[in-house]
Amino acid sequence: MKYSKISVVSLLALLVFVVACENDKENAADPVVYDDSPYNLEYGDFDAPSIAPDNPLTVQGVKLGRMLFYDPRLSKDGSQSCASCHRQEHAFTDTARFSIGVEGMEGKRQAMSVFNMAWHTNEFFWDGRAHLLRDQALLPIQDPLEMNESLANVIAKLKDSESYRNQFIRAFGSDEINELRISLALEQFMNSIVSFNSKYDQFLRGEATLSASEERGRALFFDEFNPGFPSTSGADCAHCHAGRTFENDLYMNNGLDADGQFMDEGRYEATNDPADKGKFKVTSLRNIELTAPYMHDGRFSTLEEVIDHYNDGLKASATLDPALNYTRVSGGLQLTAQDKADLIAFLKTLTDQDLISDPRYSDPF
Repeated sequence: MKYSKISVVSLLALLVFVVACENDKENAADPVVYDDSPYNLEYGDFDAPSIAPDNPLTVQGVKLGRMLFYDPRLSKDGSQSCASCHRQEHAFTDTARFSIGVEGMEGKRQAMSVFNMAWHTNEFFWDGRAHLLRDQALLPIQDPLEMNESLANVIAKLKDSESYRNQFIRAFGSDEINELRISLALEQFMNSIVSFNSKYDQFLRGEATLSASEERGRALFFDEFNPGFPSTSGADCAHCHAGRTFENDLYMNNGLDADGQFMDEGRYEATNDPADKGKFKVTSLRNIELTAPYMHDGRFSTLEEVIDHYNDGLKASATLDPALNYTRVSGGLQLTAQDKADLIAFLKTLTDQDLISDPRYSDPF
């Protein structure tokens, strides 16, 4: 008996088409009218974020952005969505060193986490080439190494969907679908993703107790490096990873490569300023337990490797952060094996289980 041969690609395309058709079915009970009801953004004890006044979060705008974030129709072959490389279970990043795009090619950098974006006000991407979050939202769609689709094709696909036409009405007041509205909706959804309820946050509220190892790690994290008094010298991690968000929204050279050895020149590629060579956006340490591999190129697989780098692996270069260079020329942090274990224990208290299970951030389809 003979069977017709159907390629895996054809089967996947058919599946995507069927799922898309199912997703396009509207609940007749949902009114299709403009609704600018504000979205209730929860952020615990954080300072209020600076949301762009021309794109306030609304219930319907966030919903539309969530739909777009999880929709593979934004990619060339319907196989990938934003969420393919920004997965909720990994704090909205990827476990691959370099994500694989729709054409099977590797990206150039490790995918950055997408949470607490509302507190970032100093450009986006590792090199800061996108001025606003809405600008960042559109670039992976068009990148040949990522989703490799034109915005014109994305708009055409969305216009074919009654569900999307109706949701654009609810979010923006008409069924017009264009680049700006897509970017604004994605910006709203990403700004709604907030991580603020780790064990450490609960500790600060008096709702949890740190273990002895976690407490020693906390002290090492926040205490300044002082080689003259080794018994009280800390790892000075808060020099760069500060505040409730555990980052500083700056671009810094953290000693990964020496002058003349940069495989990726980072911020310099966006500014052409020699002072920016080797500098990359400082990432949040929240949920760091979930976001391996580490650094812009994913060169470190474990937190142990990361700490070893800061302890005694810093490379000298003209743009190396001065505080890090001070530890380098002073013989390193001189952390013991117990110090390293304690630091990691504290870092794991920054994991937010609510973030990775919150249905508000999950696939809506």
